[in-house]
Amino acid sequence: MTKISQDEINGILWKACDTFRGVVDPSEYKNYILVMLFVKYLSDVWKDHYQQFEKQYDGDKERIQRRLAKERFVLPDGCDFDNLYDQRNEANIGEIINVSLEKIEEANKTKLEGVFRNIDFNSESNLGKTKDRNARLKNLLSDFHDPRLDLRPSRIGNLDIIGNAYEYLIARFAANAGKKGGEFYTPAEVAELLARLVEPKSGDTICDPTCGSGSLLIKAANLVEDGNRALYGQESNGSTWALGMMNMFLHGMDSARIEWGDTLSNPQLLEKDKLMKFNVVVANPPFSLDKWGADTAESDTYNRFWRGVPPKSKGDYAFITHMVETAHETDGRVVVIAPHGVLFRGSSEGKIRQAFIEENLLDTVIGLPPNLFYGTGIPACILVFKKGRKKKDVLFIDASREFEQGKNQNRLREEDLKKILDTFKKRKSVDKYAYVASISEIEENEYNLNIPRYVDTFEEEEEVDIKAVQKEIESIDAELATVEKEMAGYLKELEL
Repeated sequence: MTKISQDEINGILWKACDTFRGVVDPSEYKNYILVMLFVKYLSDVWKDHYQQFEKQYDGDKERIQRRLAKERFVLPDGCDFDNLYDQRNEANIGEIINVSLEKIEEANKTKLEGVFRNIDFNSESNLGKTKDRNARLKNLLSDFHDPRLDLRPSRIGNLDIIGNAYEYLIARFAANAGKKGGEFYTPAEVAELLARLVEPKSGDTICDPTCGSGSLLIKAANLVEDGNRALYGQESNGSTWALGMMNMFLHGMDSARIEWGDTLSNPQLLEKDKLMKFNVVVANPPFSLDKWGADTAESDTYNRFWRGVPPKSKGDYAFITHMVETAHETDGRVVVIAPHGVLFRGSSEGKIRQAFIEENLLDTVIGLPPNLFYGTGIPACILVFKKGRKKKDVLFIDASREFEQGKNQNRLREEDLKKILDTFKKRKSVDKYAYVASISEIEENEYNLNIPRYVDTFEEEEEVDIKAVQKEIESIDAELATVEKEMAGYLKELEL
């Protein structure tokens, strides 16, 4: 049997989106597509294992059921994809799908509870009135019934193919969802850069406090080759949290603890009523979040804002402070994306920035190219913090001019990533690209971290030879006079 390729699976799944394209907002219909992919995956894996155990136990149904009960998940009778497909012509097909999802949740409470709570396959507001809704759901089920879309492990051979297909869809949805796309997905190249900067290793606890659909957390986890790591995350948007849970599951990382709630006002990753501490904290938080909770920050239960309370209308340093406070005191590493304003804005942000520098926590500042992220064209920067630092300096990297320009969005190439990472590891000044600044230099600049203050990218213009230019002008004038004289002759001959 020929195994299906990654491109084939991606193509089939993207074609399934035609069912909703033009009638449902991309930020909404992504949920229906991704949930259906998840159900198809669960069904095919369950079917595959059932067939294996059927052979192993000579059809003994009791032994087969006992063995299935020990699997990663349980698929209740009648809730598999094939059963849904067989009922595709039913007048209440939306309700039938909803009931199946509820049963799957109930049977897998520890891993999947709440994952489908924000998705309604019987929604008139999202999917249209009964006739249109039923037609769309029938088409969706038919698209996923494509015989090539056989997701049994014995057929595809590699779990990564499913995880990659899920990531492919999320990336495509983010690109088509405009501003909303940035709320649930970090571009793959940027996520790869963040993960490699934070240098996760065996035995680490890794956390993303604004994890979105989980892609960045997965990138960091994949860098730990022996798989010995524990994953944690939190996401405030219920639908996006569900995507993250399914994404983890499809990547075989269903032991990850992903919580639903606002990280700033209601942190869920706690231990004995205190914030959990992690070896690695990495995130792409929302830029300059308004109304993030400044009013109650001074009385914060966890005393996160002892360096100062960020402005009400800009939550950047609220997220950064939370991340630094949740990093292990001995070896905690924090990598965060933020708008450039965090480097130079004054008032309370200036005081917080100064405190981080004086505590010798800030390790590196990296300037990124513009238009890398979904929903915003503004350039961003990466801040790297490290606990237990010995060196008292800050590395500045200006990577803003090296990228591949795209029609709608720019991207970092592999050579761009390599240059940033090599410079980060070597930690040496590079002409017009990087500079290692002492704390005293930063103090002289009043703790302003604006990258051009440290990395001089000015290109001197080539000196102009005035005499040579004058001579060239005179030569052109003489040539023009000759041409004009010839033209006048031609006109005279033509009696014009």
